[in-house]
Amino acid sequence: MTQFTDLGLSKPLLAALAAKNYTTPTPIQAKAIPPVLAGKDLLGIAQTGTGKTAAFMLPSLDRLVAASKGRLVPGRARMLVLAPTRELAAQIAESARTYAKGQPLSVGVIFGGVPVPRSLREVSRGLDVLVATPGRLLDLVDQRALDLSALEILVLDEADQMLDLGFIHALKRIVKLIPAKRQTLFFSATMPKLIKQLADSYLTSPVEVSVTPVATTAERVEQHVTFVNQAEKVALLTIFFQNTKIERALVFSRTKHGADKIVRFLEAGGIASSAIHGNKSQANRERALAQFRSGEVPILVATDIAARGIDIPGVSHVINFDLPDVPEQYVHRIGRTARAGASGIAIAYCSDDERGNLRDIEKLTRQKLLPAPLPTGFNAAVEAMKALKPAPRRAPQPQQRNKRNESGARGHSRDPQRFGLPRNDPRSDMPEERNGPREGGRSMRGVPGAARGPVGNPIRSGGQPGSAQPQQRHGGQRPGGGNGGGGRPNGGQRRRGGGGQRRAG
Repeated sequence: MTQFTDLGLSKPLLAALAAKNYTTPTPIQAKAIPPVLAGKDLLGIAQTGTGKTAAFMLPSLDRLVAASKGRLVPGRARMLVLAPTRELAAQIAESARTYAKGQPLSVGVIFGGVPVPRSLREVSRGLDVLVATPGRLLDLVDQRALDLSALEILVLDEADQMLDLGFIHALKRIVKLIPAKRQTLFFSATMPKLIKQLADSYLTSPVEVSVTPVATTAERVEQHVTFVNQAEKVALLTIFFQNTKIERALVFSRTKHGADKIVRFLEAGGIASSAIHGNKSQANRERALAQFRSGEVPILVATDIAARGIDIPGVSHVINFDLPDVPEQYVHRIGRTARAGASGIAIAYCSDDERGNLRDIEKLTRQKLLPAPLPTGFNAAVEAMKALKPAPRRAPQPQQRNKRNESGARGHSRDPQRFGLPRNDPRSDMPEERNGPREGGRSMRGVPGAARGPVGNPIRSGGQPGSAQPQQRHGGQRPGGGNGGGGRPNGGQRRRGGGGQRRAG
């Protein structure tokens, strides 16, 4: 049997693999590592969970060390790995750091969902290996913070998933930014016609490596299907988790809203779970994955965008709550279980309008899913679920608009109506001490019953409306200065020179 020591890898890499107790390569690793070490382009077709990351990362690190030119150039990367999701990008970067331990190689990762300045700092010093999602990569290129003109190695991982997520135009743009003379490694779990065309545009005389037939499901996965009404799927899922011992279970929903709804109903039934999808912040996604990985929350509800990014051993069950519209996605979903030689169980819930999706899946995989009957007491469980009241999607926020404030007027504290003024009154932006006279150190504005001047201003004690009291303010004027000038000396005239013209400089 082939060992890592037979593949021509350097001693530091072999030491890093030995530290992780990796001695025997997977089929994709045994076939891919020698041609990559030789500097050839590679087209790899393999399912998720077969060890593709080590297949391209191990030989690439050896080539980077051998071709090292010393100091890195700020804002440049020597090797670029493109991944479709944040989770997958983070996991590839973590694996690269593990394999590169003890070697003079720097590894960075950038993706959306984190502050842009953090990504800018990541690439500013220059990197040997950069792992990125296409969107954030192009953001930094547009800001001229990243230069790809000196790239030596390009890796596209899960290329079919990138196309499913709409990255085709981003990929076409990226290939124009990198040098034509480079080594390109192209990996995909499936190879439809569009993927083949994309691979041809990236690769030059590639070595093709395929370890499984296109779109076949992983071995050692026991697959079942249960036919159930769409509205009763949550009850079926709740009964399953209440009566089945699981290590970790991954539940796939077609939509983000559906994933959140599943979590709310499970929690109402006393079952701990969390959701991960594109609307969640990066912090929430990382927290949910950490809790799932540690077993603190053994049930994770996800959308297909996370199907390729979860590489967690010990997933015993995969539940297809909704059957995917694209049959290839079924292969990726159930590839989350039965990893590293373990066995797993995949269960599909199929409603009447999803039977066509089921036929497409069985046609693609050339396998019949074994029917599983509804559990005993299912109807009673459905009625019980109807009585449950899951938590609302978002806690109700207190109503702030049109709320009366302390002065009795509606609006916020800076609202002119707070002072009894019309909203467009020009005095509304004046400091409060100049917005009206005070009585006993307190503004009289907004005080019910306060005497008002001609324009609605309060009057100081002793004044009467309409009287010519010198203390009265109206029209925004200052109190009189004794010579009819509106409180200004010299008749209130501004100092000007030459008939009202400003004094010459």
